Amino acid sequence: MTRSAPDSCPGVLRLHEAADGPLARIRLPGGRLRPDQLQALAEAARTLGDGAIELTSRGNVQLRRIHDAAALAERLAAADLLPSPTHERVRNIIASPLSGRVGGLTDVRDVVPRLDEALRAAPALAELPGRVLFTLDDGRGDISGLGGDFGVHATGESTYALLLGGRDSGIRIPADDAVAVLLAAAHEFQGLRGERWRVHEVDDGPARIAAALGRPATAESLEFAAPHDIPIGWHDQRDGLVSLGAGVPLGSLPARTAEFLAAVDRPIVLTPWRSLVLADLDEWAAEQVVRVLAPMGLIFDAASPWLLVTACAGQPGCAKSRTDVRADAAAAVAGGRVLHHTAELDAPEDITAGEHGPSDSPEAELRGLDATEIVGAGRQHWSGCERRCGRPRGAVTDVVAEQDGYRITPPGRPRD
Repeated sequence: MTRSAPDSCPGVLRLHEAADGPLARIRLPGGRLRPDQLQALAEAARTLGDGAIELTSRGNVQLRRIHDAAALAERLAAADLLPSPTHERVRNIIASPLSGRVGGLTDVRDVVPRLDEALRAAPALAELPGRVLFTLDDGRGDISGLGGDFGVHATGESTYALLLGGRDSGIRIPADDAVAVLLAAAHEFQGLRGERWRVHEVDDGPARIAAALGRPATAESLEFAAPHDIPIGWHDQRDGLVSLGAGVPLGSLPARTAEFLAAVDRPIVLTPWRSLVLADLDEWAAEQVVRVLAPMGLIFDAASPWLLVTACAGQPGCAKSRTDVRADAAAAVAGGRVLHHTAELDAPEDITAGEHGPSDSPEAELRGLDATEIVGAGRQHWSGCERRCGRPRGAVTDVVAEQDGYRITPPGRPRD
């Protein structure tokens, strides 16, 4: 596959001209934020943008309607959120959010800064496409199925499976070699890719990179799914403290809510599911966080229908969108039309979206629906056009705006 257009992935120093104004994307390796950094983002969103922090599917953030790009870059640099002007768009690293605190076979937290530092120290890798993704999975399987280009998946406390193009290469490496091998793979891709943006777009890309690394495959390849594994609610850490997982409706975090989070003065980890983890709390503090921030819109209930719904930017942020899909999706949740299971529907003929495809949704693909007619069960992604930007991986019902209304495509059915 050869791309016909140059990579235009936005950053801080190169903004995207969205329909509602300039958009900045800030990379946060491993989704990590210090409280003072979250405060800086909140202040920038309020004074330089539209007042909200958008969470992305790579644990990064976006600020919309930026009216002073130079001031934004200055503020982010002062908060250590822009450590490299040359490599800022390629620092796409996602890691198991609860690693080292709850579960997992090993702790990948220290790999994140080492990989980020090594990446920034490699001049040639500044030219990697802004869509390249590094993944670090501590063995629980929450990250490896998310379609990275270069990744490691813990198979034991000190051994990793090497992933290339989102698949297990069969190569096993010591934990101490992880950063060096990932960087070597990225260098090989840079030499092979031509105009391609992702490893899977290169003919036999994973195999060619693996061969160049000179490390033989020594194990059967592991298979990875794309679980919707959102850590929500109370999680007891192994050190006796608590991590709180919080959902963010449609991934939009108001600046005021972000400031309250920053004031808790504990580490924050943004997840690839547009949620966040507030870590290292004692029990009393965790209870107070829930009491204060749940009424402000953060979701601590794993059964909330908000956790089933994602959406693209829609109008007015995207010129290609046919409608304000975020408002329509929010109305569906508020109106009780987003359900966990098809059994919750009043009658079989009410089913317009199912969580397991044809067995739950016997009708053919539905078209021409008004937003108020849509009642669905299970995960669903609302899109303003056929591009389906921001669609999560895995089994998801597509709710796509067309000229004459919405089209519903259940999981497992072919898409146009």
